[in-house]
Amino acid sequence: MTIIRLGLLWAFLIWLCSTSAGAHEIRPAALELTEQADGTVAIAWKQPILSGRKLKMRPVLPDHCPVPETTRQEISSDAIVESWQVSCQLDKGRVTIEGLDRTLTDVFVRLKTAHGEETTHILRPANASFALGDPGGSPASAYLQIGAEHMLFGWDHLLFVLGLVLLTPVRKLLWVITAFTLGHSLTLGITALGLFTLPSEPVELLIALSIFFLAVEVVRKWAGKTSLTIRRPWLVALCFGLIHGLGFAGALSDIGLPKGQEVWALLLFNLGVEIGQILFVGILLTALWLITRSPVDQRKWVEMPAAYLVGGLGAFYTLSRIL
Repeated sequence: MTIIRLGLLWAFLIWLCSTSAGAHEIRPAALELTEQADGTVAIAWKQPILSGRKLKMRPVLPDHCPVPETTRQEISSDAIVESWQVSCQLDKGRVTIEGLDRTLTDVFVRLKTAHGEETTHILRPANASFALGDPGGSPASAYLQIGAEHMLFGWDHLLFVLGLVLLTPVRKLLWVITAFTLGHSLTLGITALGLFTLPSEPVELLIALSIFFLAVEVVRKWAGKTSLTIRRPWLVALCFGLIHGLGFAGALSDIGLPKGQEVWALLLFNLGVEIGQILFVGILLTALWLITRSPVDQRKWVEMPAAYLVGGLGAFYTLSRIL
């Protein structure tokens, strides 16, 4: 029974490592289709740039919509935006993201009709198309799901939360996680509403450094040493939460906020992040509780390997962002 428990825990941690390997690729792409009164459709296609290259995927409209000869492109350090117009009616057929099945990326689709109606669809590698006329979802409510997914499949935030769990006694963990939540909620809101921005490169570097720093502090605590982080983990969680909030805002900026529903969509996105965070912490605490009921040395076989996993990945991604 002990072996089974340890196996389950390490299977989870291995899943975390495999998730981290493709972490950057989970940033969502966005497709916006806007019908015009003159019978044309304005198309904006935004996808992330990974390691200096764009993903090999493209939107495909129904057969009766012509393929454009040229598109207008705007390229930044982390995304490319293509826009064009075609004479087309979005009343039948399917919209497909060709090549999506070969990625780890989701695509957020916003469809605006000439009558002012707006629907959203979230396409994934296993479901890369939708039928026109499908009611889809509410433009704002889709952000709840996106927020939860960004937390649950974002290696950087998961590793940092894992580090907090390893550093903090269970009786204080609620306050520490709450401080982290307050921190990232503040900068997420400020940045998403356009009140403050930072380039993605330094933000990603600081997030990676925060993970490595936390792992070092965990090992220092086990060695009997002390520091401000060890004495007041809530303060460090709050400060680093401000940085992680900028990372959440970066994912949100990839898809934008629906006009007229900015605050509602932002609140739902943040709520989704919190749901994902609570679920992850619950899984960790359950796994650790199961281990405490077995005769194995929890520190030796579980906590120490987990701390070195956090530190190793934090160091690797810190170096990869510097070099």
